[in-house]
Amino acid sequence: MLKEKFYEASGNLFEKIRESQKENIEAVGQIMADSVANGGCIHLFDTGHIIDSELLNRAGGLVLMRRFRYYNGVESSAKKRPMTGKNTSMEGLANYALRSANIMPGDVMVIGSVSGKTLNVIDLAIECKNLGVKVIGITSIEYSKTLESGHSCGKRLFELADVTIDNCAPFGDAMINLDGIEAPFIPASGLAAAYICWAVCAELVEKLLEKKITPSILKSVNYPPNVEYNNKLYKRYDEEGI
Repeated sequence: MLKEKFYEASGNLFEKIRESQKENIEAVGQIMADSVANGGCIHLFDTGHIIDSELLNRAGGLVLMRRFRYYNGVESSAKKRPMTGKNTSMEGLANYALRSANIMPGDVMVIGSVSGKTLNVIDLAIECKNLGVKVIGITSIEYSKTLESGHSCGKRLFELADVTIDNCAPFGDAMINLDGIEAPFIPASGLAAAYICWAVCAELVEKLLEKKITPSILKSVNYPPNVEYNNKLYKRYDEEGI
């Protein structure tokens, strides 16, 4: 019976996304298509809910989807001491990351965060907008509205993004309540992220084709001849961005 509850909950989730996020998904597809047509790139930054792995290097997926990650690499071997009173905020780190990265004005940054409130997410959204990069947020608005921003600006992702796609996850993310167990079961955000992102990709491909641009779509490398085929597409991306 429990799996039937999952089927029902996931079906309801997908239906809610289709009905409530149609215009936002279409808007994102258009923004991405316009960017690619003008030589821009699409970047994916995710905090751990599928987006930057589901879309990358997949049979049937688009070559032009590219992961973006950044880290604070510091080497410090001094003895451990209390950090009390020291400003340890990482605000502004995204500024340096974007300066170092191959990210330019006119590009598109997709930021996935179910809570939409963590410092690195907000920092990146702010710095992308400062650079002239379009910010697409994929987040749970219901959940995020109950949370305080981890950034000094006080804003959450849905308040900063140029377009926000609501993943329609409930407060706390999980969808199914079980008798005798305190914690709800099965998170919505991963299912929603994959569903939304492939819908966006479908919209993007449609818009590119309308512009007479044929995007590179990968084949399965489990069939050996496709390896060479895909390698040609990667080379095409490096030369043409599509």
